[in-house]
Amino acid sequence: MTETTITSGQPPGLRRVVGIVAALNLGYFGVEFAVALAIGSVSLFADSVDFLEDASVNLLILLALGWTGRNRARLGMALAGILLIPGLATLWTVWAKLAAPVPPEPLALTLTGLGALVVNLSCAVMLARYRTQSGSLTKAAFLSARNDALANVAIVAAGIVTAYLWNSAWPDVIVGLGIAAMNADAAREVWQAAREEHLAEA
Repeated sequence: MTETTITSGQPPGLRRVVGIVAALNLGYFGVEFAVALAIGSVSLFADSVDFLEDASVNLLILLALGWTGRNRARLGMALAGILLIPGLATLWTVWAKLAAPVPPEPLALTLTGLGALVVNLSCAVMLARYRTQSGSLTKAAFLSARNDALANVAIVAAGIVTAYLWNSAWPDVIVGLGIAAMNADAAREVWQAAREEHLAEA
């Protein structure tokens, strides 16, 4: 039985790609979360929660690939809400960081951000060919990977700024808030795509 048959008309290779992306996100979540706790980084914490959220999103997509268009649209609306979770977690972390504004260790921040960038760019490249297929589900996965890659560039920049220009907690905090804002915008885009998909099915 071919993969196309198994996935009920889904593009060949999509299920395998989504599974790989989910595994990569789950694996790097553990790495980044551990480093974030060790050096007290808001941006790495925000990004690690985002890795866990991305792993969950892709696992849900993997389960829903054989569903009807209407049910996938409903799940897409739910995923829009899930995309907001990292932003809320980041705001809480920022609040705690402001009480003790110690800058994170720049080298660890930069290297961990570079590792995350490699993972997210790999995921974005794998998902790019499917971003306009399977409705809001694959759109959610692609937007998450794309936004995370942009966030990782900002994390690396924050590490460099902290090391050479401004030895403060603020570069890290600012990047963390930017990650929260990007996730909110991604949630809006996914909600709109899911809403349009749901109306079309109706």
